Amino acid sequence: MIDGLPQPDRRLGGPRLRTLLGAWQHGGPTYRALADGVRGLVRAGALPLGTRMPSEREVADALGVSRTTVTAAYDLLREERFLVSRRGSGTVTTTPAGAGSQPSALAGGAHDGVVDLTAAAPSAPAALHEACVDALDRLPHLLAGTGYVPLGLPVLRAAIAERYTRRGVPTTADQVLVTSGAQQALHLLMTAFVGPGDRVVVEHPTYPHAIEAARDAGARPVPVPVGPDGLDLDLLESTVRQTAPRLVYLVPDHHNPTGTSLDAAGRARVRDLARRYRTTVVGDETLTDLTLHGPEPVPFAGDGTDALVVCVGSASKTFWGGLRIGWVRAHRDLVGRLAQRRGSVDIATSVLDQLVTTALLDRFDELLPARRDLLRTQRDALVAMLGESLPGWRVPVPAGGLSTWVDLGAPVSTTLAALAHRHGVQVPPGPRFGVDGSLDDHLRVPFSAPVDALRRAVDGLAATWAGLEPGSAAPAGRGESLLV
Repeated sequence: MIDGLPQPDRRLGGPRLRTLLGAWQHGGPTYRALADGVRGLVRAGALPLGTRMPSEREVADALGVSRTTVTAAYDLLREERFLVSRRGSGTVTTTPAGAGSQPSALAGGAHDGVVDLTAAAPSAPAALHEACVDALDRLPHLLAGTGYVPLGLPVLRAAIAERYTRRGVPTTADQVLVTSGAQQALHLLMTAFVGPGDRVVVEHPTYPHAIEAARDAGARPVPVPVGPDGLDLDLLESTVRQTAPRLVYLVPDHHNPTGTSLDAAGRARVRDLARRYRTTVVGDETLTDLTLHGPEPVPFAGDGTDALVVCVGSASKTFWGGLRIGWVRAHRDLVGRLAQRRGSVDIATSVLDQLVTTALLDRFDELLPARRDLLRTQRDALVAMLGESLPGWRVPVPAGGLSTWVDLGAPVSTTLAALAHRHGVQVPPGPRFGVDGSLDDHLRVPFSAPVDALRRAVDGLAATWAGLEPGSAAPAGRGESLLV
């Protein structure tokens, strides 16, 4: 352990640091510019917690500066507690005390008049009522049974399998397990593959409840950065090689929260990585259907023959979170194993919800365009509002999904989130999406709410931002609600 941190899992080379730093020099002293660059990488999550830094000599050679300059920069970062050094362990990235603390959830949630941006989730489609009526018509045929179907209703499993097959991933119903939401699917996979002390590689930032699922299983999440251009595949491969994780968890399509997607070459590389290192890779496809512009992502599973590539899906984002329907697409042996494991949790998923979801999937091609049109309108409105009211923020326009990952330009996300409720907005801070207290210069802003609510939210964020002072601290006793 290093000051309470585990031994580093990976080592960063000098050339890689040079690439990450980019144009790091500015008008001040060179050692301060270098320290500013490294500090910014740690805060942004591009240098995850526990990364072993290159030696001072290696940095000097890579950057073309004197070793004295690097020594001064490292000393400054050690004083600020962004680096820590111990004999035999080298110099390792960390964060100042308290930077990684996560505030507890609000007890009462959002109250009247507060726009809740903690959940990137849409409201139900108008067709939901008709689907419920259809489900009730189908229900009598099932009432003679017990209602316990651990694998899921055959009709829904077949519909999900057919959806994968239409996308180019040949799938049979026995390769599908229906779960009570995608979150249960993640928990089942975590408990099936990992145990106390095992490592699970996750993107950084990523879906917070996936981090929690890994930790609930006793595993240690190992982060790999996701930048403006997507997942760092070189670092992903080196991390898998060096840490031998039991599981890799990725959000390949319209990533939550950054909105980036893996390209076809990246997906092929991930599948090859899974085969070469015999590591199971889970692709979270809950946002796959929500492409808003450009081509739809190619299937993460490729031709579907890789047993080490597992897909998780959900009806929550495409249709409605209240249905609590998710699924796992995997080799039939793993499907059976997970079905047995769920017996200690809930035995089976709600029959009525499964019938409703089946009815919605039957109308998938009819309903999806309207869902996409609405989200596209809301996305464009949000981006325009943020550009007008908060021009200093860097707001990417995601090609799909439900949120944009805003670069605030300063590590004040936690403070902003803590104060925003005073101006009628509830929003999670950037560090909520990481594992080590970094990411405080980013904010996830979803566009799943109606435009009028987004207008009030942006007004509240702008008012909060205007009241921030440099160095201000988040008030105690406030936090963000749980996220979906």
